[in-house]
Amino acid sequence: MNFELKAQQHASVVRLPRKMVMAQTPTYRAAILEYINKGNTRLVFDMSQLEYIDSSGLSVLISARKNTMHYQGNIVLLNPNSSVRALIELTRLHHIMDIYESEEQALDGLREDTPLKEITR
Repeated sequence: MNFELKAQQHASVVRLPRKMVMAQTPTYRAAILEYINKGNTRLVFDMSQLEYIDSSGLSVLISARKNTMHYQGNIVLLNPNSSVRALIELTRLHHIMDIYESEEQALDGLREDTPLKEITR
């Protein structure tokens, strides 16, 4: 996982690994939460290299969103492959996390004046 601060856009790009499964999620969760707690509360999760994610990996994304919102921030998802996107849609996470196809659009989606998606039940 790689964190890249995009200072001009007041956001960061988090490049996810090839797999996010239960064995690694405690490490990923801790790293992301530490990054958020340092003040990086607008995150683009770049999923272009992500080939597989299980429920524990999805929980890392949900936890990150919850924590960024605590600081009035947000996360968006970038370029998931078709199988990862299908899982995101199956679990209805696309209702609370925007999905973008380009980094520029994703960063624009995190502008401070962009309204957050509400959780619908």
